[in-house]
Amino acid sequence: MDVESLIKRKITATYVTTAVASVILAYWYMADGMKAGTPYDLGKGFLSWVFVYSMYAGAIVLIYGSLVSVGIEYLQRRRFIKHTWLYVLLHGFFGLLNGLFFQETAFAVVGMVAASFYAVIDRWLYVRDKVQQSSKLFWLFPLLACGLLCGYFQLVSEPVPPFSMEDAVEFATDGEGTATEYFPKYIGKADEMIHGYHVERETSAKEIGKETYIITFTERWKKGKEKGSWSLSYEVERQSLTIYGDEGTYPPYYQ
Repeated sequence: MDVESLIKRKITATYVTTAVASVILAYWYMADGMKAGTPYDLGKGFLSWVFVYSMYAGAIVLIYGSLVSVGIEYLQRRRFIKHTWLYVLLHGFFGLLNGLFFQETAFAVVGMVAASFYAVIDRWLYVRDKVQQSSKLFWLFPLLACGLLCGYFQLVSEPVPPFSMEDAVEFATDGEGTATEYFPKYIGKADEMIHGYHVERETSAKEIGKETYIITFTERWKKGKEKGSWSLSYEVERQSLTIYGDEGTYPPYYQ
């Protein structure tokens, strides 16, 4: 047995199986997502899910699948397995067995199909290797399919709406139990009496770049001759919130 050729063949079969399975699973996921109404950046989302599925599927196929495949091939070379269909069937059985171990029917079916596909690709590579034919197409085809589907999803995506100053304020004031919880969830001021203090809270915003804003929360208080102020600022982008700075004295009625 040519060990170098065997390793190369198993790695190629692992790559093709992982890539094809990941592309198909990511396509199904994105197709369901489109029905659910998530129309933005579908191409980027598709690539992200291909990567996620590849990590999990690749590890299983490389470690479990390849070891099982080497064992089955050893039996075939020892004449215990004489037919290619039996070689493929045994791969499918062990793929099904792996899914049943996790007690997931869908996982078992996917494992069986992927393992059978792995065996077909492996035998195909074996035959091509015997006549010294290149296996470059096996590496290029999944990349081409992934690129075409990514392009398709990007084409059918709706344009991402602009991230406005109001959106930035809404994002910065979202959630409970934060330092900004009691501030207006809009650009403006609000007054309140707390333990005898007249408290004015203000939410303000300033654009510093394309869809990048500084959202500042300022709190001023007064009680007789006692007064003070405190402010906290965030730099806000789409799905990104970073503390920009703070100044002043923390209000006494919070202590």
